[in-house]
Amino acid sequence: MPYDPTSQSNLDEVSTSHIHLVLAVDFAAKTLTGSAALDVEAIAENVSKVVLDTSYIDVRAVSAAGQALDFNLGVRHEKYGSALTIQLAQPLAKGEKTKIIVEYATTQECTACQWLEPSQTVGKKHPYLFTQCQAIHARSLLPCQDSPSIKLTYSADITTPLRAVMSAVPKEEIKHDNAKDGAAITTFKFEQRQRIPSYLIALAVGNLEGREIGPRSTVWTEPEVLEAAAWEFVDTENFIKTGEELLTPYDWGRYDLLVLPASFPYGGMENPCLTFVTPSLLAGDRSLVDVVAHEIAHSWMGNLVTSQNWEHFWLNEGFTVFIERKILGRMKGKEHSEFSAILGHKSLQESIDLYGKDHPFTALRPCLRGEDPDDSFSRVPYEKGFNLLYYLEKHLGGAEVFEPYLRAHVQEFAGRSINTDDWKAFLYTFMEKEHGQEKVDLLNKVDWETWLSGTGMPPVDNKFDDTLAKACSCLCKKWDDSRHEAHPKEFESSDIAEFSSTQTVVFLEKVADLKPLPHGHLDLMDEMYHLTTVRNSEIRLRWQLLCLKADYEKIYPEVVAFASTMGRMKMARPLFRTLYKAKNGAELARETFLKHKSFYHPIAATMIAKDLGLAK
Repeated sequence: MPYDPTSQSNLDEVSTSHIHLVLAVDFAAKTLTGSAALDVEAIAENVSKVVLDTSYIDVRAVSAAGQALDFNLGVRHEKYGSALTIQLAQPLAKGEKTKIIVEYATTQECTACQWLEPSQTVGKKHPYLFTQCQAIHARSLLPCQDSPSIKLTYSADITTPLRAVMSAVPKEEIKHDNAKDGAAITTFKFEQRQRIPSYLIALAVGNLEGREIGPRSTVWTEPEVLEAAAWEFVDTENFIKTGEELLTPYDWGRYDLLVLPASFPYGGMENPCLTFVTPSLLAGDRSLVDVVAHEIAHSWMGNLVTSQNWEHFWLNEGFTVFIERKILGRMKGKEHSEFSAILGHKSLQESIDLYGKDHPFTALRPCLRGEDPDDSFSRVPYEKGFNLLYYLEKHLGGAEVFEPYLRAHVQEFAGRSINTDDWKAFLYTFMEKEHGQEKVDLLNKVDWETWLSGTGMPPVDNKFDDTLAKACSCLCKKWDDSRHEAHPKEFESSDIAEFSSTQTVVFLEKVADLKPLPHGHLDLMDEMYHLTTVRNSEIRLRWQLLCLKADYEKIYPEVVAFASTMGRMKMARPLFRTLYKAKNGAELARETFLKHKSFYHPIAATMIAKDLGLAK
């Protein structure tokens, strides 16, 4: 029986198999208006009602088979929204199906939708809409059973004055001549035939153009960014092919990319058929496209095999990071994937330090009863999950034992939503069947309780190949040893000339771990390495954080400029948090955020406000 503490829908009585959306986009009112038709099936006897999740949605009418149905919108739960209870005309027997049509409109409070003014786009001429439904925001885009335990197909007719794209395959475009103000409008039709959870329903509307970058991939952006994006993501097909070699054939038909405006709150979002990515990946040197490897890995881990609820989120993200690094290892070499793991281990430590090592959200399988999954979002499910799988691979005999298991995992659970117990049971079954009692005995030696339920860092400290890290450590030590020299002479621009961008990031992180360097040293470091003007957002972030920790006030204007134009939470949140703690930075951090609050996606704005003590 499905269990999800973050959904108010009656998951134990009904299950949705398909949703058809008919929506009109109104940029002036900032609303989507229309209907959602839900095909539901009773999974229990004598079902008299259907309860759906909603959040800030204006529900106008509900019907089935042409007959109006009574409905009630419950008192709003602070975190989970308002339960929409629909009374059926006749009770449903187990296995019986019905179609329920809910007429509704979104409102400006709906957290799934971000409406951008033309000034917030690259082109500055047209408005823009994009949605972000993970974790529990689909309920503010449409009434639904907003739980990963429910997997469904969907179709949509979206009528809009600008191009629409969705996490589905485009089927048809119907142009209309009789628009109110003379502006042409088009109905875009979409279909997603693969079963997906509600959080993967996604829509974007704007002045968009597409460019083919592979046999099954188009990149969509505003016209001004198209050339740069097409160049940056040219390796997309190689990522997909490598994933297929490792796992199973790619099952979704298209793998397109949408480069969003800068307020998009994540590095990427694995919406099927159309991955959403941040423009912060456009470094001009393809140094940040590993994020695409991560989102492509989600095509199997998360989209095809889905965690049953957000307490098991690590099954999506830990597996995806593990596959992402497998792809990188095959394409760039093992030392690169291991170096990525070292970087990930550092980010895991930072997340755990931020929460506190005893905080429940640092457990791989946290309890989320009464909690907002957004509050538990961190690197823990990604990197602690990766570390568990990395440990298991080594413990069980290496890649030749574990990679066939990964393929079997996808084949066993494709199209299903699973929990940690399901995963663990199949791991035991596979190892016993393929390798006998020896592997079962090894699995029995794993400290499962500490790995899955324990808080803080993993119980096993995995050792990664540090070949690429050694040069970073040496240069860091050189700077540390020079801190008592008034005018160090031993540094040159060539120090980092042979570094990859990731090595530069690790070097800066290692320096940030030291006692702050004198400001004169930071002046010299910037003069030698040109860090303030660097285009790579990951390097820029680490340099600014390093300077903030040293109370280097010369960097404050750069931090304000970066934080107020960077909606990606991975970057904006630590910048604001660190500026807030820096000397003379608290008021500046708050003023900057409040001035630019409308720029950030609602999810990001809420989290930053909490970071700055402006909200609970």
